[in-house]
Amino acid sequence: MVDDTDPRDIHTPVMLERCMELLAPALGADRPVLVDATLGLGGHTEAFLQRFPSLTVVALDRDAEAIALATQRLSAFGDRLKVVHTVYDGITDAVASAGYSTVDAVLFDLGVSSLQLDRVERGFSYSKDAPLDMRMDATSELTAQTVVAEYGEDDLRRIFLDYGEEKLAARYARAIVRARGQEPITRSAQLVAVIQDATPAAVQRAGHPAKRVFQALRIEVNHELDVLERAIPRAVDLLRVGGRIAVMSFQSLEDRIVKRALAAKAASTAPAGLPVELPEHRPELKLLTRGAELADEAERARNPRSIPVRLRAAERIRGNS
Repeated sequence: MVDDTDPRDIHTPVMLERCMELLAPALGADRPVLVDATLGLGGHTEAFLQRFPSLTVVALDRDAEAIALATQRLSAFGDRLKVVHTVYDGITDAVASAGYSTVDAVLFDLGVSSLQLDRVERGFSYSKDAPLDMRMDATSELTAQTVVAEYGEDDLRRIFLDYGEEKLAARYARAIVRARGQEPITRSAQLVAVIQDATPAAVQRAGHPAKRVFQALRIEVNHELDVLERAIPRAVDLLRVGGRIAVMSFQSLEDRIVKRALAAKAASTAPAGLPVELPEHRPELKLLTRGAELADEAERARNPRSIPVRLRAAERIRGNS
């Protein structure tokens, strides 16, 4: 549903100028195409459409509310914007449905969006009471409430450890199972109270104890890491030679997947000992960033949500065999 919310009031694009700088060399072609794989509230897309007058953006998002707000925001660009309601591992089909077989650039802005964080009723925040939802796509079935209510202790421990890197995963899983046996856990405040009660005082002083658990639940509900592992190689395959990809990650698990995916495509696949590297073994990508780049101090002070960002980028230097 479209409301009167102005996306510019609740969202500041992260590392916008650096993303433009990295992708601009790929956008000099006649009628270039950029895929914004995570449209969100449209801040990055709007800036690219303004900066490059002949550019078309194929924009993807799984969040219908975000799509409605972003489409309203970007309506002045007409058919230069093509929006597809899909998860970003659906990038290949989305680009094909827009009428393209290759693209010039791809941008990923991963993680939870400003809209999702700021809409209390979406249940993403551990600091405000709300139903335990956490779905990025409200049409999907699995919610955080279902995970908390139905997953066994072993599975809860696994997701807290694997997706939250939570050292107290076993303690929290045990506490949740015990608490839900007394009454259903349906709201974020209930879950936070269970976690706080199970957390030693010394650990509570080191930061909010629910942060990693909520991250893990969000990742599980939205299958974020599985989707990302499929999405990056598919995005690279869509790039023309000379095309570029930029990816912003906001936590270490995402960044690790991106780093490995880009590094694998930037390495030779020639077998050890082969006297001559055959063309089909040469790297497909050239890395454009030295490691992961961070937002500068000025941006971090101006926009606290830029503090955890890690930006990686690469250029396609060889086509598929």
